[in-house]
Amino acid sequence: MIKEVIVVEGKKDIEAVHRAVEAECIETGGFGLQKYVLDKLEQAYRKRGLIILTDPDSAGERIRRFLGDRFPAAKHAFVPQKDASSPDDIGIEQASPAAIRLALERVRYHEFEPICRFSNLDMMSFQLSGVACSGARRAALGAILGIGYANAKTFLYRLNHYGISREEFMAALDGLEEQK
Repeated sequence: MIKEVIVVEGKKDIEAVHRAVEAECIETGGFGLQKYVLDKLEQAYRKRGLIILTDPDSAGERIRRFLGDRFPAAKHAFVPQKDASSPDDIGIEQASPAAIRLALERVRYHEFEPICRFSNLDMMSFQLSGVACSGARRAALGAILGIGYANAKTFLYRLNHYGISREEFMAALDGLEEQK
C-alpha cells in the first residue's frame, strides 16, 4: 500500500493505478479543478502527502505545474509517453501496470532550492536541443531518469529541480547510447 494519495486526471486513470498498486487516488477531473477537489487534495497533502501522476501530454503538464505550485512538497511520478500511448489516445489509462509501478518507484521531489547543475550548453552539447533528434533523445533520457518527456526548456528545468546529479545524468546518457 502506498502511503501518499496519488493524483490522476480521471476515473479510468484511477482504474489503471488500481491494477498496478494498492493506493488511494483522487481525480482532478481535468484542469477545471472544482473547489471540493482542491479541498480534498489539501487535506490529503497535509495528512498523507501527494504523488502527482498526470498524463504525459500538454494538458497533464499544465495540471502538474498548477498542483506543484499549490502543493510544493508533493512528489512527482512520470510515465513516459511511449508507455502511455495507444493508437488514438495518450494517458495514464493506457499505461501498463508495470509502467505505472516503475513510475511510482522513480518518484521525484521538487527541490525548493534548485541546484543549477545543467545549462542550455549541456542541452545542446548532448543533443537534447537544437537538432532534429533532440525530442526523441529527451523522451528516451526522460524515461531512463524518471522525469518524463518535455520540451527543452521544461526538461532543463526538471534536471535542475528534481535532484538529478551529474553522475546520474551521465549514466543515463550511457544507457541511452547502449540502447542504439
